Formats: sequence, C-alpha cells, structure tokens
Amino acid sequence: MPFLGQDWRSPGWRWVKTEDGWKRCELFSPALEDGNNQLNDISHAVIITGDEEDEEIYGTEDCEFAAKKRKKDHFRNNTDSQCFYREKWIYVHKESTRERHGYCTLGEAFNRLDFSSAIQDIRRFNYVVKLLQLIAKSQLTSLSGAAQKNYFNILDKIVRKVMEDQYNPRLIKDLLQDLSSTLRILIRGVGKSVLVGNINIWICRLETILLWQQQLKNLQMNKQVNNGLTLSDLPVHMLNNILYRFSDGWDIITLGQVTPTLYMLSEDRQLWKKLCQYHFAEKQFCRHLIPSEKGHIDWKLMYFALQKYYPIKEQYGDTLHFCRHCSILFWKDYHLALLLKDTGHPCTASDPNTCLMPVSPQHFIDLFKF
Repeated sequence: MPFLGQDWRSPGWRWVKTEDGWKRCELFSPALEDGNNQLNDISHAVIITGDEEDEEIYGTEDCEFAAKKRKKDHFRNNTDSQCFYREKWIYVHKESTRERHGYCTLGEAFNRLDFSSAIQDIRRFNYVVKLLQLIAKSQLTSLSGAAQKNYFNILDKIVRKVMEDQYNPRLIKDLLQDLSSTLRILIRGVGKSVLVGNINIWICRLETILLWQQQLKNLQMNKQVNNGLTLSDLPVHMLNNILYRFSDGWDIITLGQVTPTLYMLSEDRQLWKKLCQYHFAEKQFCRHLIPSEKGHIDWKLMYFALQKYYPIKEQYGDTLHFCRHCSILFWKDYHLALLLKDTGHPCTASDPNTCLMPVSPQHFIDLFKF
C-alpha cells in the first residue's frame, strides 16, 4: 500500500485492515472519542431555558465557541484518557534538512518514547528514575506543558509501583527530594524563571509531592511469609559472592542490617576496597586516604568521602540505545534481538551492531542540548 508520512524515514501512520478496507488507527482512546462525540452532539443544539414558556435553540454557529471550550476542559480534566505516543524509536534531528523541518526537543522525545511501560520492566526501572531525577534538577522548565503532564503522570505510576511492590524506595525518595527543592525555587522566583502553566498548578504539584514523600516515609515493609529456602539459609561463601556483585554502597549497608552474618560480611575491608577500585581511579583515592585507628585504610569511609568529589559509575540492567548511523534513539528488545536478529529500529547500516551505543541518562539529556 502507499506510504503516508511526513518524511520517507518516519514510520508513517498506523493502519489496520478491516472488512471495509484499510483504516487509520486513531491516537485517542475510545473513552475520549465517546466524550468528544457527546460534546459534538450537544454542540448541534443547545437549549437555554429561562422561563418555562421561553426556550431558545441555538445552532452550531452560535455554540461553536462554547463547544470548543467544553472539549478543551473535558480533555484537560480527563487525565485517564491522556494518550501519548508509545514508540520504540525516534529520529533525533538537530537541524532542518530538505526532508525534515524543525528539530527534536527533550520534551518531544520524553513524550514519544515509551517510558510509561519501561517502569514496569525491572531492568529499566532504575534508568527511568535516574532520568527523571536529572530532568528535575536542571531541565524541568525546558519541558513543554504536555511533556510536564506526562512527566508527573509517569512519576505517579512510579510512586504507586513502589508503594505496592516496595521496590527501591530510597531511590524514589531522592528523586522526590530533588524535585521538591527545584519546585520551591521555581515557585519563589515566579516571574524571574520560565514556568509553563498557571502558578496554582505548580503549587498543587508541590503539595502532591509532599504527600508522596509522607507516604513513602510511613511505608512499612511487609514481612515475607515463606516456608522455603531464605537468604539466611545460604552458605557464607554464597552470601559473600552476592555482596561482591553490588555496585552501590548503600545497598551493601542495607543488606547488612538483615542478619548478623550479613553485617559481618558487609564490614569486610576487602569488599569496600574492591568497590572503591571499581568506581574510582587510583589517583583519585590516593589523594583522600583515610587511615583507621589501627593504621589501616578505612575503605568504607573512603568510598563515601570520594562520592562527594567524584561521580560513581552508573550501572543499569537496560538502557536506551543510539544508532550513530541512523541518528535514531530506541529501546532495544533483547529477546527479539536474539530470536529474530532485530536491531530495534529500521537500520540501513551493513553491520548495525557496530553503530549502536548505550545512552546514559545524562547522555540522553545532552543529545537535546543545542
């Protein structure tokens, strides 16, 4: 069938084959379409009743403005029917060409890539949270109104997931703390800083964040009832191997609080030395040597001291990827890549794997700095 799209490199519209022929998929949800149809029916004839005897029926032309306003209010208030793009890849263009006009912004990329589904994947969860945290620190005002709404919708889903699954609440607490600090600064400096939307909307968002912080503060970890093998039943050497696979010092400390045996293993000097050597170069920790009372180097204190001066290595189960040949940013599905040799995007390179590079959260933001 003919290709219909704004650019020959874009995916075009999505079509579905029916008995009556090919039909284009609509971006809006059925609930929103039904609501719009009802508003359209109402706009054809609006009855305004003053007295019981006097009724005036206005046609479509007279009520066009009122119908548009109702549609807009309906769309704004119906947050459940918000429908954003769910694309696996986007083309990142920084300048206009003959085939494509304009450029891709951070807000557009945030809306079109499927971050809402990514938080349901445990491999991508930490990656998305870190990206939201970086946006909260420096890029919140650069997002469009739709991107900001999408940002807080995804954040709401993350908080709900943490409250239900109790997965990594410390990471979300840090995100909410940075976000609330940024919002306080922006609200105080209203008029000096650029805020998209009404100031009352931002105050409501700040109140919601404070409510989330209180909920996470009162979060109680449910005790798992399991009659099978538990972590404390494992041999000591296996527990030690688990600790050596952690890349975050706070995770080691948290796990050490579970049992006395894990606490003893978490205080091992060699464990913290390996952690320092993994995250920092030798020149870096040689400048900040912290000897203990016995004259040995306190590697645990050194790790947290070096964190204040140097960034630690980020480790994620899965990340976005960028194709240098096609300038395409995409989520890579490893299951399809193994079974069908799918690269995750329509790549035209002879060897696509040589053109791919993982994108860290900071690199994602840097891609859209012009």
